[in-house]
Amino acid sequence: MSDSPKMIFVNLPVADLAKSKAFYEALGFTNEPRFSDDTGAAMVWSETIFVMILSHEKWKGFTDRPIAPATSSEVSLALALGSREAVDAMVEAAAAAGGTADINPVQDHGFMYGRDILDPDGHVWGPFWMDPAVANGEAPVPETSL
Repeated sequence: MSDSPKMIFVNLPVADLAKSKAFYEALGFTNEPRFSDDTGAAMVWSETIFVMILSHEKWKGFTDRPIAPATSSEVSLALALGSREAVDAMVEAAAAAGGTADINPVQDHGFMYGRDILDPDGHVWGPFWMDPAVANGEAPVPETSL
């Protein structure tokens, strides 16, 4: 059995690769040039989380299924951040980089805080913060919070 860490590669079709790459860089992702070319880019969130942004043509090499229009939602991808302020900063960065801020109501449950953004292609991202004591089980989830 391998000791390799479990990893996730989220693959997203994008209409404008350069615009999408700049958007994700503005949110704090870094480009991994070894896995990037003029048809796709590997955007790194952490050592185990990558977002592969792929041109529509590249995407079509993986599936015959149609690319969903930017006005639809299939999935919301949540990113845990270290503070409420970090959540707000990411949302502000997204809006400044061509995304859309607060496409859903802000969620503030006291122990957990989240906001939703759209990337330029309509993919939903949900940066959120959770009280570390609640997240690791040292404190209970407040009953009236959800």
